Amino acid sequence: MTSGRFITLEGGEGTGKSTQARRLAAYLRTLGHEVVETREPGGSPGAEAVRHVLLSGAAEPFGAEAEALLFAAARADHLEIVIRPALAAGRIVVCDRFVDSTRVYQGAVGQVPAALLDTLEAATVGGTLPDLTLILDVPPELGLARAAERGKGAVADRFEREGTDYHAQVREAFLARAAAAPERCVVVDARGGVDEVAAAIARIVDARLGLAAPAAASA
Repeated sequence: MTSGRFITLEGGEGTGKSTQARRLAAYLRTLGHEVVETREPGGSPGAEAVRHVLLSGAAEPFGAEAEALLFAAARADHLEIVIRPALAAGRIVVCDRFVDSTRVYQGAVGQVPAALLDTLEAATVGGTLPDLTLILDVPPELGLARAAERGKGAVADRFEREGTDYHAQVREAFLARAAAAPERCVVVDARGGVDEVAAAIARIVDARLGLAAPAAASA
């Protein structure tokens, strides 16, 4: 079988990752590709159970290292059940968050030692790294305002409850990740409207991965 492609979307709260992941998947399907949409934490039954623990804040009292361990456990299940089988079948996987979020939230901001994160990543991810990571970027004030608007009537999750200074650190850490891995990461200005950002992402994916319609590519 032909190995598929793995695309991740990253960024702080309110950057539009979930919306743009859906839009990207829909765009790729118009090109004739089989696409698997998924997310982290979550994506598989076991990982979704861990997601509830993490985003409810139940793990927060145990510290950032405990959160990192839970994220790693969820990611191991997600990779085994969803991501690797899809890639092996030649599908494109579009994932809302992946390892960069752990490196930012638990690593750069949570101060979990890099050596521990290296060990967890080696044990869970191995060589299954994204072919392309889109880092959606907005100022933290705009992101938090969007998140508040989106979540009207709902309880903010563990990370949405943090203040502006925290989210400014998150933004800077994501930008640093992008700068350190330009062959994999592209920063996307996500301040515009949904259609504008989706069009920019489609252009980036086309340029970076060359995912022309399969029939056209084989002609």
